[in-house]
Amino acid sequence: MDDLLLLALCAPSGAGKTTLSKYLLEAVEGLRFSVSHTTRPRRGDEVDGVDYHFVDRAAFDELVERGRFAEWAEVHGNLYGTSLEELDRARQDGKTGLIFDIDHQGARQLRSKLPSAVSVFVLPPSLEELRTRLVARGTDAPVVVERRLGAAHEEIAHYAFFDYLLINDDLDAAKETLLAIVRAERVRRWRLAGVAEALLRT
Repeated sequence: MDDLLLLALCAPSGAGKTTLSKYLLEAVEGLRFSVSHTTRPRRGDEVDGVDYHFVDRAAFDELVERGRFAEWAEVHGNLYGTSLEELDRARQDGKTGLIFDIDHQGARQLRSKLPSAVSVFVLPPSLEELRTRLVARGTDAPVVVERRLGAAHEEIAHYAFFDYLLINDDLDAAKETLLAIVRAERVRRWRLAGVAEALLRT
């Protein structure tokens, strides 16, 4: 079984998923962020190949037809997908894990194709707090905030699929909990069985 840690982080918009992902990348050696393909327009100072692989819908559809995605989904009218090449590049570069920023649809597809994937759903402490955070970001019009809140309710309804639920009511505590999840997953029996078997042969 592949010992590359595949960690899917999912959350409603504004729950803190991006902040937690960045923390893990800084705190844990050997992790890499999986850069997704998307058909959505580039925003601000986003860099192609760093934030996303920006492609048009025709190019995305071609990758789907060729079976080149570990997972893909349509979110808010745009397509997002994780190329299998991301996993290959991580292995070739000696990485020990990949972080996926995907929604519940993508997490299900990822688990279907790669059963060893670990999924974490980040929850806000309340929908009212989520509203406060979305408004404070200042990036969305009020109508978009309301749409995101509606989507959050639908996304949270899929909580039972995930391996872990992480309530982000205190950011420092959430960071420590997420780090503990990664540390625990890295010492799963099947990941280290080869080490134990090698000791038995000596």
